[in-house]
Amino acid sequence: MSAAILFCLIVGISDGDTLTARCGPADAAQTVKVRLAEIDAPEKAQPFGQRSRQALAALCFKRPATVSVQTKDRYGRAVARVECDGLDASAEQVRTGVAWVFDRYVKDRSLYALQDEARAAGRGLWADAAPVAPWEWRSARRNYRL
Repeated sequence: MSAAILFCLIVGISDGDTLTARCGPADAAQTVKVRLAEIDAPEKAQPFGQRSRQALAALCFKRPATVSVQTKDRYGRAVARVECDGLDASAEQVRTGVAWVFDRYVKDRSLYALQDEARAAGRGLWADAAPVAPWEWRSARRNYRL
C-alpha cells in the first residue's frame, strides 16, 4: 500500500489524527482506516481531544479527499498525508493548534513553522499554560497503570 495515491470520500472521524475513507470507484470502493502522517493529536480523553476531532471533522468529513499513503502502522492503518478541499489535513491540524508535529516521524519540516505560529498565537491547545504532548500523556497513563 505504500506510495499509493487514493481518491476517497471521508466517511468517519475517529479522533484528531485518524479517519475512515471510502476509496476507489463507487461500485468497488474499499474502506480504509487512515492515520494522518507526521502529526499526533490529543487523545479523546485528553484536554483538547474532542476539539481536535471536531476540527478534523469540519475539514474533511463527507468531503472528497486525496490520500497519499506513505506506509502502514502497527495497527494496519494507512499512514498518509490527506488533502480535503485542497487543504493538507496534517498541516491544518497543526496550524490551528489542535495537533502536534510528531517529532519521531516528521519528514515535512515546514510543519514546525506552523506549530511555532500556532504556539505564538496561543491557538487551540497552545492556549493551555502547560499542554501535554499526546505521546507523553499516553506514556504517563501506561506507567500509572503498572
